[in-house]
Amino acid sequence: MKGLIQRVSHAAVQVDQQQIGSIGAGLLLLLGVERQDSEQTADKLLHKLLNYRVFPDADGKMNLSLLQSGGGLLIVSQFTLVADTRKGLRPGFSQGATPAKGERLYHYFIQQARQQLPQVASGRFGANMQVSLCNDGPVTFLLES
Repeated sequence: MKGLIQRVSHAAVQVDQQQIGSIGAGLLLLLGVERQDSEQTADKLLHKLLNYRVFPDADGKMNLSLLQSGGGLLIVSQFTLVADTRKGLRPGFSQGATPAKGERLYHYFIQQARQQLPQVASGRFGANMQVSLCNDGPVTFLLES
């Protein structure tokens, strides 16, 4: 499981020109599910994401986690994150989870996040989504479980 996180001042996701999720300051997570992933993999990545120190403390150093900062979390499924781009000029998706497994683990991840954070929004699995954001910093990290 891979998660690309971006610290944002705000972020939103739309499907069919309708906003379906948004947050103010917090993290935007683009989540990719691989074929070997499980609930345990999702739990491990969620723990890392919630506790990863990417928010500034009083001295301006990245010492605070999402849990400590009180920010929101916007979760968007992004199967292209698991693409193999090492060879050729076309990405390969053989390491990606099946759509059914990807959707199950995506919803599991959202459910688990909602049990730990007051503000969690999400995109729609498999939909053509438009994501808008203002990357704060910019701060972007690739997390792997």
